Amino acid sequence: MGAASIQQMADRVADLMEDRLRIGGAGLAAKLDRGGSRLPRKVRTAAGKLAEAAHMSQNPRLLPRIDQADMAENYRICLRHLSPLGWGARQRGRFMSVAAQVAFGLIAVVAAFLLMHGRGLI
Repeated sequence: MGAASIQQMADRVADLMEDRLRIGGAGLAAKLDRGGSRLPRKVRTAAGKLAEAAHMSQNPRLLPRIDQADMAENYRICLRHLSPLGWGARQRGRFMSVAAQVAFGLIAVVAAFLLMHGRGLI
């Protein structure tokens, strides 16, 4: 893994942050400064390490110090959180949301009926 691939990983995460979270900025480090608090701690830490590695990769003497396996893991963590959901997952989520609303409505109606029946109002 060379400097270009580390920079590509950082750029990909920065693009995903812009697309998914609407965070602007010049690079990954700037986007983390502007909107990093909107990410979970684990993802924020991984993205910070990736931004630091991208900065270090610009210096050929610091490039060998970068742990390649760690950067691949940090990239995977960021992608898993920031990658958009597929069509099927979105549809399943919508269905579950509607089903939960209907179930809550039915429970509320049954509870109101039982409460009124118990007080002799019906």
